[in-house]
Amino acid sequence: MANNLEIDNQLIQEALKFGGHRTKSEVVEVALQEYVQRRKQLKITELFGTIEYEDDYDYKPQRNQS
Repeated sequence: MANNLEIDNQLIQEALKFGGHRTKSEVVEVALQEYVQRRKQLKITELFGTIEYEDDYDYKPQRNQS
């Protein structure tokens, strides 16, 4: 899918340099992947402290199941 985006050329050139990418498209794709991954991580961290376990829940037996 082709898209026309106006992106700061200096920013793209810097990303090409630091990321070692060959094309502008590759830079944008990697940046979007990292953005999505980061947002997913933030959603997961929002769950900390919201999950309640039963008082008698024992997680240790599950650790040994491999």
